[in-house]
Amino acid sequence: MSNLSTPVLSHGAGRTLATAVGHTPVLRIGHPFAPAGRGFWAKLEGFNPGGLKDRAALHMVARARERGDLRPGGTIVESTSGTLGLGLVLAGRIHGHPVTLVTDTGMEPDVLRLLRAQGARVDTVASPHPVGGWQTARTERVCCLLAETPGAWCPDQYGNPDSVDAYAPLAYEMLAQLHRVDVLVTSVGTGGHSAGISRVLRACFPRLKVIGVDAIGSTIFGQPVRKRLMRGLGSSIHPRNVAYEQFAEVHWVAPGEAVWACRQLARHHYASGGWSVGAVALVAGWAARTHPAGTRVAAVFPDGPHRYLSTIYNDDYCREHGLLDGRPAPEPDEFKQAGQGEALRWTRCLTVSDPRSSAAAGAVR
Repeated sequence: MSNLSTPVLSHGAGRTLATAVGHTPVLRIGHPFAPAGRGFWAKLEGFNPGGLKDRAALHMVARARERGDLRPGGTIVESTSGTLGLGLVLAGRIHGHPVTLVTDTGMEPDVLRLLRAQGARVDTVASPHPVGGWQTARTERVCCLLAETPGAWCPDQYGNPDSVDAYAPLAYEMLAQLHRVDVLVTSVGTGGHSAGISRVLRACFPRLKVIGVDAIGSTIFGQPVRKRLMRGLGSSIHPRNVAYEQFAEVHWVAPGEAVWACRQLARHHYASGGWSVGAVALVAGWAARTHPAGTRVAAVFPDGPHRYLSTIYNDDYCREHGLLDGRPAPEPDEFKQAGQGEALRWTRCLTVSDPRSSAAAGAVR
């Protein structure tokens, strides 16, 4: 990969592959998520070549090259559940770096095939870490590969502040497209895009309300960690890039609820996506229904549907996993604190805090 020149697009003088990232459209989403006259605006990041994390991948690689952390031709090694991997392959293609991606057996077959076809080396861990789950197992494997590969560099998407900074342009695009945002709904996985977008928007709109969307079984916001079917949101670790102070509340969503939302988006609005898109749409629709008329609700859709054709949009897969049980409840369950109970279906929590700080405070007491 390192001996390839920068690909040039055939339309427009001086256009390169990197210019295909960004300037994604927004789409108004109404029925069946909100009644007539209500709805929310979705930022369609699936219009990027690989998805939302193309932005982070390109920015992290560019900054690392500027600092000399990533030398010419050096190998990029990172843990991924899919979307960042696609972005890193894009960045590697543009800047001339081979890419090694560490994933696990839960990666969708379609994206695994695509990553290999695009030239990535894919290293798959076979079993989760007994405490930290798949993410810790993958991170440990990344450390081994870095030690074995001279000149290799890891972006560290879970804690690299460059990942947060990468999403400032997305926020400015939303400002140009929507002019005002009152409520922002974003999924939370590594924490990068929710932190980067909310930081910019809040500087313009100090009363901005940010609603985080997580997966049931994720420990990010203080729930007990469980095996998770959904990928792209949620975590079995506590990523350092999560800006807990930005969130007014968090919602946990179950896989079947996300599947329902994804399929409704596809049927009624054409634009759809994966687990994160379905979960975000469910919560953004609720926000549009329950906030005062005139409230401008914006949501970020991280990807499109194509990598999920064997899962979310596959009836056999969904039946096998019990994901076609009907429409979600019209309202979420409600916790006042994350530790009040375990979320097993769509659940809203009104208090957001860093569970690591809460645990430390409890230990001091």
